[in-house]
Amino acid sequence: MIDLYEVAGIKGVFLSNKIVENQVKTYITYNKGRDWRLLQAPTTDLQGNKVYCEQPYCSLHLHLHVSENPYTSGNIVSKDTAPGIIIASGVIGPELTSTNVSVFITSDAGNTWREVFQEEYSVFFLNQGGSLVAIRHTPLPIRHIWLSFDEGRNWDKYSFTSSLLYVDGVLGEPGEDTLIMTIFGHFSHRSEWQLVKVDFRSIFQHRCTSDDYTMWQVHDQGQACIMGMKRGFQKLKANARCVKARDQYVPQKSDSCPCTEADFECDYGFERHSDGSCTPSFWFIPSATSRDCITGDTFLNTTGYRRALSNNCTEGSGLKYSPRRQKCPSQSPRGLQLFTSEGTPVAALENNVTFLVFLEEGLSSTTSITVDFGDGTAISYVNISSIEDGVKHVYSKVGIYQVSATASNSLGSDKATLYLHVTCQLEQVQLSAPSVVVKRKPVNLTTTLRPSQVGTVTYYWWFDNRTEPVVTLNGAMTYTFSKVGSHTVTVQASLANTVHQDQMTIAVYDYFRSHVLAFSSNLDELNPGVSEWREDIGRVVKNSIVQVTGISEDQLLVAVLPGLPTTAELYLLPERGARGGAVEEKWANLDQVRHCQNTQIKLDT
Repeated sequence: MIDLYEVAGIKGVFLSNKIVENQVKTYITYNKGRDWRLLQAPTTDLQGNKVYCEQPYCSLHLHLHVSENPYTSGNIVSKDTAPGIIIASGVIGPELTSTNVSVFITSDAGNTWREVFQEEYSVFFLNQGGSLVAIRHTPLPIRHIWLSFDEGRNWDKYSFTSSLLYVDGVLGEPGEDTLIMTIFGHFSHRSEWQLVKVDFRSIFQHRCTSDDYTMWQVHDQGQACIMGMKRGFQKLKANARCVKARDQYVPQKSDSCPCTEADFECDYGFERHSDGSCTPSFWFIPSATSRDCITGDTFLNTTGYRRALSNNCTEGSGLKYSPRRQKCPSQSPRGLQLFTSEGTPVAALENNVTFLVFLEEGLSSTTSITVDFGDGTAISYVNISSIEDGVKHVYSKVGIYQVSATASNSLGSDKATLYLHVTCQLEQVQLSAPSVVVKRKPVNLTTTLRPSQVGTVTYYWWFDNRTEPVVTLNGAMTYTFSKVGSHTVTVQASLANTVHQDQMTIAVYDYFRSHVLAFSSNLDELNPGVSEWREDIGRVVKNSIVQVTGISEDQLLVAVLPGLPTTAELYLLPERGARGGAVEEKWANLDQVRHCQNTQIKLDT
């Protein structure tokens, strides 16, 4: 819908331009938008030639733009004082266009139309709608106006000025109630404004009497009941040149009609079916409307229809479309639903989690509810109505919990289950592995998380420059290095939207020997538990051992291990190019290191 116009004087009648299959078409409704139909084109044109226009391929289409300038007429106009008369510019054809525009008029609120001008004209109401004045809508200067006394069927041409005038607008005094109009404009583009006063009083013969009027009844293609009412209006007879009194356009007859299907629209939760009936939408359960009904009481049950707003029809004893009073049903709980207020099965540790419980069918006021939070805690309520705002619970441990809700009454029970993931923020991952390993011998790689319990974590392992990681759900794995040399191991721990990483370098040799070093407990007081401190201590220990034993730096590797008490592992590596017996002689150096452990090594910390 791109344009909407409310017809003045008749309640419930609207015109609308809609886009249908990429074409703009004009539709009319008589029941405030419930039903729409195309406009019937005139049967003949202005010259009396037959118009061949068959719906839905051809119909009348109107421009529905209302003028914001009070001194000009818009594309469409209607008045409360002239019920049933609509004047608009438009075209006949498959769609609305801006070419070959004519002016059309209806005297019966849109049922039938007549072509009155084959060019665009501004049309104004005179004598409270009893007469019409038309001025050609053109940028050229004009001197004539047209006047109609029979709702546009015939027009008389009048000259309102002796000189051609460029018309800018029309003033009423004080509107359509007067018989005097003022046309203003200018004689040339350089001249000053000119005002031309047109007094129509001499045209009218007398003040209107009852003999000058006839009764006209509003209808929709013969259907007299519009919005539940039969309404009649007094209209001037054709060519009655009399002056209307102000109160002579008030409706003279208004009777209520028996209600029909056309007076109702689809109720909440229902939609219009292809046959015109109102059926439940796929998401709506009609029986749910009675879930708060107490057994023995009654309730108003919808029929799928509701009376259109402002409709005044009178429904008889049948109550075919209005809600019907019925006894409250007795039924067991069914359609129990359990979910969190956030809509996701994820919750944060130590935070309030709100569980919502909804019952589609069953008397909620007499149905008890039990919620089991899955951590050894459960709570029961006398009726489900008491927990409309939800049930709150706090989890103290990370994990996956099976949360269940059970609804029961004397007729049966129903159960719903939710698996809730309780997590906390992952702050750090730390990789642990030997600094030196033997080629083709499995080595254990482990990780430590902080905090230690955060839920289900995904681990990604990279070895050296491999592009594809090894993915595990376990923070430990076994790996075998097949080549001697320095190898990089990287691990990432992923939880929700958080990823942390740690990395270490592992030296791989054909063989080596190691020895565990212990330190005085005084060093534990200085241990901050960070890798930088452990690296510094390792360098100090290595330099001290080299000075005491004389072993080459290339053959020594000291790795201070995480945790307390402070310990370290000393690796004695093979000398480059050493083979056979020469290698065995080097192991004697390890005894020197063991002897040195019995002496005091000063750590310059």
